[in-house]
Amino acid sequence: MEYVTAVPHSRSEAAAPSRSGRRSLAVALLCGALGAAVTLLATRQRWSEGTATVAGGAFPLTATGSDVTGVPAALAIVGLAALVAVFAVRRAGRVAVAALLALSGAGIVAAALTGASDGSTLDEKAARTTGDTSATVAALSHTGWPYVAAVGGVLILLAGLLALRYGSLWPAMSGRYERGTDRPRRQARPADPERPEEIWKALDRGEDPTGA
Repeated sequence: MEYVTAVPHSRSEAAAPSRSGRRSLAVALLCGALGAAVTLLATRQRWSEGTATVAGGAFPLTATGSDVTGVPAALAIVGLAALVAVFAVRRAGRVAVAALLALSGAGIVAAALTGASDGSTLDEKAARTTGDTSATVAALSHTGWPYVAAVGGVLILLAGLLALRYGSLWPAMSGRYERGTDRPRRQARPADPERPEEIWKALDRGEDPTGA
């Protein structure tokens, strides 16, 4: 009679969640960090440009992403902080932080796409430059940097979705670093009765010199 062992199959099934956790963790870290970097870089670039008429002449004006909206840069920092905080919390806290990470990415996408067609920022600059509150910008054009910021938001959103799906398989911060964890005290060595100085030192520390 032949016997078939199921040990290798069981081991492979047990190792599958561990492999999924490691892969998803690596992808989430890469997407989150890259998304935040891309978003912050894009917000420093020129999003729109145009000209304002000043004393009969055309004066060029430009607006960076941070001029148009500060939301993408702020949410990129929040998302990056949430990505790090995922490892400091457990269970429900990890789910909440993962949801914040995903929402940060979604907010970046929405704000970047809204700012892609913004013209009010340059109109405000034209009004300040000309001193005419009714002045507007002529020959308004937009660059592709808002869409680059949106791509960064998508990467952060993906990191958040991975954290929601596989976060329970990811490692957490070691318990020795958690608040409220006391280190075990080293047991005091009994003082040598033939050495009075050790007895006095033990008494000063509030210890029983006999070690009892």
